[in-house]
Amino acid sequence: MSQPDLSLSLQFADARHKSLLARHKVMRWMRAALELPGEMAVRIVDAEEGRTLNREYRQKDYATNVLTFDYAHEPVVAADLVICAEVVEREAREMGVDLTAHYAHMLVHGTLHAQGYDHEEDDEAECMEARETEIMLALGFPDPYKK
Repeated sequence: MSQPDLSLSLQFADARHKSLLARHKVMRWMRAALELPGEMAVRIVDAEEGRTLNREYRQKDYATNVLTFDYAHEPVVAADLVICAEVVEREAREMGVDLTAHYAHMLVHGTLHAQGYDHEEDDEAECMEARETEIMLALGFPDPYKK
């Protein structure tokens, strides 16, 4: 089965991990999570920008790993993903996981959010986490939820 088309803008406001995020890899990871064609931007930011955006749009005064701004779910998935390099790096270190694998997980996670997946309720979280695990394993990464 072929993967959906993806138009991607990849931006690095924080370039500390740019070498891990080659465009073809980011495209592959996101396309694996897409169910419809997508027009998406990914912006890698520092903690200051991440915190500002999270405060302005979610009223939470801290930088988070990934923010998803979804604009349309169909016929084309349109969204912006903002990933905070410092948070992703810290989480990978704290969890003892490979940094590249954690970035792939955040991109898959954000791409699923862009399509309406959520994890606010237990049943939603179970469904979303199962889908993330399926995608990550298919990409050759370990289960991000296996402890």
